[in-house]
Amino acid sequence: MEALNLPVPAELVAPLWIGIQILLILLAGYFSQRLVARFLTRLSERYPFPPQLLMPLRGGLRWFIMGSAVIFVLERLGVSATVLWTALSGFVAVAAIAFFAMWSVLSNLLCAVLIFTVGPFRIGDVVELVDTLDKPGMKGRVVAINLLYTTLIEAAEAGSGSSMVQVPNSLFFQRSVRRWREGDF
Repeated sequence: MEALNLPVPAELVAPLWIGIQILLILLAGYFSQRLVARFLTRLSERYPFPPQLLMPLRGGLRWFIMGSAVIFVLERLGVSATVLWTALSGFVAVAAIAFFAMWSVLSNLLCAVLIFTVGPFRIGDVVELVDTLDKPGMKGRVVAINLLYTTLIEAAEAGSGSSMVQVPNSLFFQRSVRRWREGDF
């Protein structure tokens, strides 16, 4: 700052310089995540990637880039790497205990990731969860796939309207599933 001959008091030079560095780090993180999002969009236009795969990938990369930028900002503010590592390992230990306690919810989340990536069915397909081969199971058209459950609209029965059923995603991997693609029925 002295080389620029700016009328800035000497006690403000260091905090001002750190503030500029933090701003540059955050801007670099923002533009990096925008660049990655644009790259993924162009990639999906060129190759037929399903949108169910691109949305979580885009979100995960956004969190990774901005999380890295926050770590760099904390480093510029003087937080030591030892403190960051201790906090991170403590957080991971608590998260592991919480994950173990919430295994059914996590099972549904993992099954949602498998549904998005493997694609055993899509929105618009008709699926049936088969309990046993001799009796019919739950059947309906897939209208939404969320992280915890898949929403089906059951066919209207005689005298009643259609109803929506929210099926936990883990059931699709615990039972047999019959599927009819959107144009097959």
